[in-house]
Amino acid sequence: MKNLPQHLATLSVTAWVGSLWAIGYLAVPVLFHTQDDRHLAGMMAGKLFVTSGYLALFCGIYLLGYHTFKSGILAFRQRQFQIISGMLLIALFLQFGINPLMNDLKTLVLPFDIMDSAYAGQFKILHGISSIAYLTESLLGILLVIQNRQ
Repeated sequence: MKNLPQHLATLSVTAWVGSLWAIGYLAVPVLFHTQDDRHLAGMMAGKLFVTSGYLALFCGIYLLGYHTFKSGILAFRQRQFQIISGMLLIALFLQFGINPLMNDLKTLVLPFDIMDSAYAGQFKILHGISSIAYLTESLLGILLVIQNRQ
């Protein structure tokens, strides 16, 4: 049981990065490919991203705490800590910045599809920012997995 914190850290990395890849690059594309109703697919994708975002916050906070407890102030200089911090900042930006704005726009036009509304342009811009941030978090996740193996 003395290795439990380390095991939980490894599981946190696995859950966080695995959910990024599984949801963003597997589940959501399949959802849009198989669901004829793009509005419904978008609503479902949004729910998946929000759920994954909360998992990211939980895992990120645990990992930062774990590394701080393990290494003290030296944790701030460690590459793994810096990667986790970057990923967590992106997750916070998506969860509490971009996602609520996108959801607000969708809510304004209910029961219609956002892409058929006057807000489509704004939504596309937010979606583009979100996609770039998500890709960045996913790429940092690759670095985190590699760092975690060393």
